[in-house]
Amino acid sequence: MNKNNATKPISISKARTMKELADFWDNHSLADYWDQTREVEFEVRARRRRRVTIDPEVYSKIAAQARVRGILPETLVNTWLAERLHEIRET
Repeated sequence: MNKNNATKPISISKARTMKELADFWDNHSLADYWDQTREVEFEVRARRRRRVTIDPEVYSKIAAQARVRGILPETLVNTWLAERLHEIRET
């Protein structure tokens, strides 16, 4: 945190905990506080994703199963792969 008071962050919510913060924004709109905001810049270091080619027929079956479960095909593939890797580690 910057020690310079001119750039000291302010809290619109006055929350002291993450729960209080979440409760505040669950019940308030940022539109009502827009004049109290300021533009900021920050860097996000996201983990790099890898792409894997999947046979079109296999992908169609995965997509159908994902629709049944109400999730994205990518989520289903990641879940299935994680489960399989866990099974392999257990044996």
